[in-house]
Amino acid sequence: MSRILKNKELVNTRLATNYGGWMYCDKCNENIGYLCYSTYDKLELTYICNCGSKGSALLDFEDSKIGKNSDDELVIIKNRFCCPKDKDPLITLLDKKIASYEMKITCKSCESIYKKMK
Repeated sequence: MSRILKNKELVNTRLATNYGGWMYCDKCNENIGYLCYSTYDKLELTYICNCGSKGSALLDFEDSKIGKNSDDELVIIKNRFCCPKDKDPLITLLDKKIASYEMKITCKSCESIYKKMK
């Protein structure tokens, strides 16, 4: 089922599809990660690519829930950051391609907001 985007703000960043898939830095065209289509409700990401470009992504949907902050850590399964409650994959960020990042991502199923930074 396709979802309707409410906000889509990409700065120096592009996605392979409308609201998911491979993520790329616009300056160097390098793949910086992968955003799972159906498991997240909201993404707030700012990063500095290894090429020096500063990028960001804000994505949420018409049916997104407010979410509740969680102190739990995302778990890593097969290089993907996953929800610790249901193990659903949310996003992959390629550490070797990104110098630093700050991220808040909301899990669609449990409505928890997870924070991660490098």
